Amino acid sequence: MKGRMAIIGDGDGVFVFRAAGMDAYRADGGADAVAVLHKIAQEYQVIFVTDALAAQMGEAMAAYDGAAYPIVLPVPSARGGEGYGAEQLRRYSERALGMDILPREEKKK
Repeated sequence: MKGRMAIIGDGDGVFVFRAAGMDAYRADGGADAVAVLHKIAQEYQVIFVTDALAAQMGEAMAAYDGAAYPIVLPVPSARGGEGYGAEQLRRYSERALGMDILPREEKKK
């Protein structure tokens, strides 16, 4: 498992990550992504999940929060992020540091 990384995404765009040496898995919706995550969790140290899928996965990603491995992280997809990953990062940093250190985006009028 040493240093292995994977990405779970909701489109064929995730397969470009293979060029960076990552294994890529396509999932059609949150339930499919949860099944893929549970299937591959013992094989990888870091698993990225596209933002849109991560938001649909409920507590499945949180189940790995206390484990040393795998580290499961939401990332924006080719279509951009939906804010789920940024909110998770904010929550993790608040838990680790005791305060919010990340800037908040201003809403456009």
